[in-house]
Amino acid sequence: MALTVELVAADRKVWEGEASQVSARSIDGDLGILPGHQPLLCVLGEGEVRINSEGGWKSATIDGGFLSVDHDRVTIIAESVDASGMSS
Repeated sequence: MALTVELVAADRKVWEGEASQVSARSIDGDLGILPGHQPLLCVLGEGEVRINSEGGWKSATIDGGFLSVDHDRVTIIAESVDASGMSS
């Protein structure tokens, strides 16, 4: 089972695909999302979002935003995203 992940900046869709794990920093602490995670809506702090997809880890730096998990679908929305680490 995999997660369907969508990373969106205010002006564009940055990345979409399947992943086995997502990690991010909420305002309350670090999060690790795996398939089967309980529904969640949280506020993200400034920092790194890491996505473990086929081919390895991808990372992006965000300025804060929101993360939603529902039925193995993870949506991350941020005002701005530095996606220079998404190609790795």
